[in-house]
Amino acid sequence: MSDIKEPHKNEPSEAAARCALIRHSVSHVMAQAVTRLFPGTNVAIGPSVENGFYYDFLFPQPLTVEDLPRIEGEMKRIIEEKQDFVRIVVSREEANRRFDGEPFKRELLADLPEDAEITIYEQRNATGELVWADLCRGPHLANTREINSAAFKLQSIAGAYWRGDETRPMLTRIYGTAWETPKELKAYLAFLEEVEKRDHRRLGKDLDLYSIHEEAGAGLIYWHPKGGRMRVAIEDFWRTEHFRNGYEILYTPHIGKSWLWETSGHLGFYKANMYSPMEIDQQDYIIKPMNCPFHIMIYKNKGRSYRDLPLRWAELGTVYRYERSGVLHGLLRVRGFTQDDAHIFCTPEQMEGEILEVLRFSLKIWKVFGFKDIKAYLATKPAESVGEQSRWDAALESLRKAVTVEGIAYEMDEGGGAFYGPKIDLKIKDALGREWQMTTIQFDFNEPERFDMTYVDSDGQHKRPYMVHRALLGSLERFFGVLIEHFGGAFPVWIAPEQAAVIPVGASFNDYAKQVTAELQRHDLRVTAELDDNRMNAKIRSCQNRKIPYMLVVGQRELEEGTVSIRLRDGRSLGTGGSATMPVRDFAAYMERKVATRDLEL
Repeated sequence: MSDIKEPHKNEPSEAAARCALIRHSVSHVMAQAVTRLFPGTNVAIGPSVENGFYYDFLFPQPLTVEDLPRIEGEMKRIIEEKQDFVRIVVSREEANRRFDGEPFKRELLADLPEDAEITIYEQRNATGELVWADLCRGPHLANTREINSAAFKLQSIAGAYWRGDETRPMLTRIYGTAWETPKELKAYLAFLEEVEKRDHRRLGKDLDLYSIHEEAGAGLIYWHPKGGRMRVAIEDFWRTEHFRNGYEILYTPHIGKSWLWETSGHLGFYKANMYSPMEIDQQDYIIKPMNCPFHIMIYKNKGRSYRDLPLRWAELGTVYRYERSGVLHGLLRVRGFTQDDAHIFCTPEQMEGEILEVLRFSLKIWKVFGFKDIKAYLATKPAESVGEQSRWDAALESLRKAVTVEGIAYEMDEGGGAFYGPKIDLKIKDALGREWQMTTIQFDFNEPERFDMTYVDSDGQHKRPYMVHRALLGSLERFFGVLIEHFGGAFPVWIAPEQAAVIPVGASFNDYAKQVTAELQRHDLRVTAELDDNRMNAKIRSCQNRKIPYMLVVGQRELEEGTVSIRLRDGRSLGTGGSATMPVRDFAAYMERKVATRDLEL
């Protein structure tokens, strides 16, 4: 794995604040440079963001990436002018006068509350002359001299609707990054290069794992044979571990009558992300956006006793949710995906233990896949919610105890819970130090009430069960995207789509290569024989490009001895007793141990 990490991730608050100040100031310098170079440009907004900044403009003529070096050059000239950033407070009338002819600024002003303080940041040259200004809350640096001209870079341009509204003008957004020192900029650009190398969309294509066909439907994933092999390995592991941890596996339909989601409340709260109903037998059916109503129907199929609880039911359930085309992103944001969903139905007395067990289970699974840097976020009751306060308090305390017992660092997400219950979100860090939200453990006080779910307690009374939603990996598609980028496509052998390739040194050894391949396949290993007409070195390069963990070269010596000569994808050799060869049966046993223990190393 790469040693490159995202610079300044989790940096001290003082350093983060300083960088934000620099980036916001550089964004104003960029806007000034743009208006100098392209007269007639309307300026929109330009905030600092994590690791950078952007500004939106309405240009009088098209802008291309070829214009960015020219803008950078003008920015450096502005910095050399040692301009002061000066904050002034103005009246609404003065602000409207000063931004006459700037429609975006005038609209922002109109939306400000009547009693709002209106501030403008002016840039003044060494003689005190006003050279540029923008409507802005700030803050900014004192002077452009505090910006290192060698520590910023303009990166790209993109289209962006004004205020994110598809019915408003399309603006041109210029993205950039800025740091305190050139060294930090260099480190960040190296990090971005590594991110690009690991991009799951590029690797997915290069490794022939999956594809997306816009002409057949945006946001829908086609798993190729190699991706399918990986998915089977992941799902088999997932099922085995769930059975071992007391879960049962469910399978439920892809569509259901609309009353299910009317009852659950999703049609009221989630309708914008659900697909339109289809009429079947003069009734509305909906393709499912989540699995929980179906699991509830199974629960209600018969009467339940406290002796039946807890029930832990899991499903790899494929669901469909509408996402705007502008937010679709490879495997990470899709319209159809398979949730590794689970629902736990338990008594109040069982709640605390169940939460602790599901948290331990989640951590165990993540560590098997190589993710050990995990942080929890506890989301509390929002302003609009359902359920008794005592239930919210007890549920939140159970979540807090679980993360405390497991020694997981956590932050409070005040008001971040769903309307129907508090939750834990687990975020993992990948090989580059990037944080991904994956596991969710979510209480639900809503659906047991709405669906009139009950169980008979030991006192003979009907009571409401507690319901916990749990998505461990999140979705197989998004998890697969994160997995590709975490390993850079060089997967551990237990989930690699091709675990080994047998490479004959010449065509005369093809039959032995087939024999070795067949023998290893009998051990349920994913092995291919490279029997094309290319030379041996070309076959080795091909296998390295496909990131196959082991390349088994066979020639005369190997044929006579019943062995294989083993090369690893990282260039090393593998053998016993200092030899680069190994008997086929020993290699099969070696591989079986690697797979059985889910070893992350070659």
